Amino acid sequence: MLRRSLLATLWVAFVVYAFGFAPPDQVDTGELILHLSTGQWDEINPAIVALFNLMGIWPMAYACLALIDGQGQSVPAWPFVAGSFGLGAFLLLPYLVLRQPNPTFDGPKSRMIALADSRWLGLSLLVASVVLMGYAAYAGDWADFIAQWQTSRFIHVMSLDFCLLWLLVPSLLGDDMARRGFKNNLVFGLVSAVPLVGLTAYLTFRPALDEA
Repeated sequence: MLRRSLLATLWVAFVVYAFGFAPPDQVDTGELILHLSTGQWDEINPAIVALFNLMGIWPMAYACLALIDGQGQSVPAWPFVAGSFGLGAFLLLPYLVLRQPNPTFDGPKSRMIALADSRWLGLSLLVASVVLMGYAAYAGDWADFIAQWQTSRFIHVMSLDFCLLWLLVPSLLGDDMARRGFKNNLVFGLVSAVPLVGLTAYLTFRPALDEA
């Protein structure tokens, strides 16, 4: 009950802050999103390009946890996972509030679950995460990024969404490890501490699910 209350409070606080206290929308936000979505990146800060693309990797990484978790829940995970591709933690948090602890997996292992459990998918997400973060670190204009974070609601909220998705990893990680009989506090701590790369590395190397 305490877990649910804390997550619900966090969700409400995020919504209220994003729409009530974050910097205002800029007139060119729609054009920026269009250019980011269509690969027209020549005149955009590489740090923003990387962040935008990393926000596409987070939902895929969470899908590899939540779709498996949702098979044992009274509330299905897939609508929240699908919505998180466009709205990130805004849609993922309600699932985390509604779900129950679920440290077991009894099957069946459907095609979707097999894909979510795939090490090759985890490896693809890990490589993409490392490349994008390296690109941001090497080529990003961080003074410009900070200035845009302070003045643009889109950049501001997207950055907070990234941090919130990082913060929420332990809420599904513990049960996923338990379903695999994988108890390791060091791994849990490292995966939780390293943003996105930690989770995608876990998805790459975690033991496979046992239907039995």
